[in-house]
Amino acid sequence: MTGPVLAVDQGTSGTKALVICPERGVIASASVPVSVRHGSAGAVEADPAALLGSVVEAGRRALREAGEPVRAVGLANQGETVLAWDPATGRPLTDAIVWQDRRSAGLCTGLADHEEELTRLTGLPLDPYFAAPKMAWIRRELTREGVVTTTDAWLVHQLTGAFVTDAATAGRTQLLDLDQVGWSPRALDIFGLGDERLPDIVDCDGTVGTTTAFGGELPLTGLLVDQQAALLAQNALDPGNAKCTYGTGAFLLAQTGPAPRRGTTGLVGCVAWRLGGRTAYCLDGQVYTAASAVDWLAGLGVISGAADLDPVGRTVPDSGGVTFVPALAGLAAPWWRGDLRGSVTGLGLGTTRGHLVRALCEGIAAQVVELTEAVATDLGAPLTSLRVDGGLTRSELLMQTQADLLQRPVEVSALPDATALGIGAVARLGLDPHLTVREAVPDWKPAAVYEPRIGADRAAERLAAFRTGVQTLLDHA
Repeated sequence: MTGPVLAVDQGTSGTKALVICPERGVIASASVPVSVRHGSAGAVEADPAALLGSVVEAGRRALREAGEPVRAVGLANQGETVLAWDPATGRPLTDAIVWQDRRSAGLCTGLADHEEELTRLTGLPLDPYFAAPKMAWIRRELTREGVVTTTDAWLVHQLTGAFVTDAATAGRTQLLDLDQVGWSPRALDIFGLGDERLPDIVDCDGTVGTTTAFGGELPLTGLLVDQQAALLAQNALDPGNAKCTYGTGAFLLAQTGPAPRRGTTGLVGCVAWRLGGRTAYCLDGQVYTAASAVDWLAGLGVISGAADLDPVGRTVPDSGGVTFVPALAGLAAPWWRGDLRGSVTGLGLGTTRGHLVRALCEGIAAQVVELTEAVATDLGAPLTSLRVDGGLTRSELLMQTQADLLQRPVEVSALPDATALGIGAVARLGLDPHLTVREAVPDWKPAAVYEPRIGADRAAERLAAFRTGVQTLLDHA
């Protein structure tokens, strides 16, 4: 066996670190919160020093708790969050522009004539969600100095001195040729980034350098974007396997195998991972606001936080005719309308906090149903079930609502922190080239399975109300 590894998941709202032993499972964990700042014109930023500090602190805390050495480190990242930095000193030249930032919307509008070509080249629709528009915006609006990359490249450089990104993270930029799994000169030219120095694209399971940030010298043997790491941890290794992670947003990924696929329904075609030189692909759909919509409701004083979803939502039997389209940061797949804003309709004098909570749960769940139906269309077969993970899966109300609207079983992972577990598996693969992917990934089993409790007609009726709400937003945009 390869021995314990340190798995670090640097996410939007915090960094989680696990010490994972092949025989004993998770033997230590630590988390450090990270703050993001929301500003005008759709600005969402984070302090790069805080991101790095959270990685180092979470890793050190987990190692102290474990009380035993590890053999390697793996690092998962946010995917589409970017910054400019000085490659000579490592000093950040800008704040980290978070994946939710919308300030490059005007730049995307200006490139609309190239959208079809970009989607064909990269698998991604033209949208500020992805890294390249934000990278180009930094170059136009903030600085021409240094390099501009996704945050993983900067974090890895800080830890090891290497200048690399993994194939899956590179696939989140809209600068990667999806077929060649290399930087696309044409896409770079379209975004005005043709002269940029970009990191080398590496396998997810290769040693990229060593770091002393966590104590002794350790090899960094695993790199992967967060949602793909969760897909791996959910044992979604065969075509058609799908998972949804309910975090700040909700992210549904479906494995499609060794051949790249372009979505025909508004889904994203991207690299799932490249392990041992072999690339696997997936289809990807996003809901921009899930836990962040819950936080918004808490900010209004309707609830105190996610722990209130079930007790407050259960005070009423249904949403009381309230429909909530929680497009608080726009609608992502399959609509790709970041300019839209959310709506709450059907309010009356009898509307209570419980009705609002249930309507929010239905709004999140309905968006995920739209993604599963898009996957079914692209794959030519419906999903048999949905594997889920993330903080919001603790809400029985949300998970039951998801099963009801989906009309399929929803299987909640028994393993919390799926992203960190996924990057831990990749780090083990980087340590031991004889290990197979199935051997490295933890055994998958559900902690709970939610079966639909309503009939198909009732589910269709609730989905129709949501779709009417979305169409109203589209008609009035």
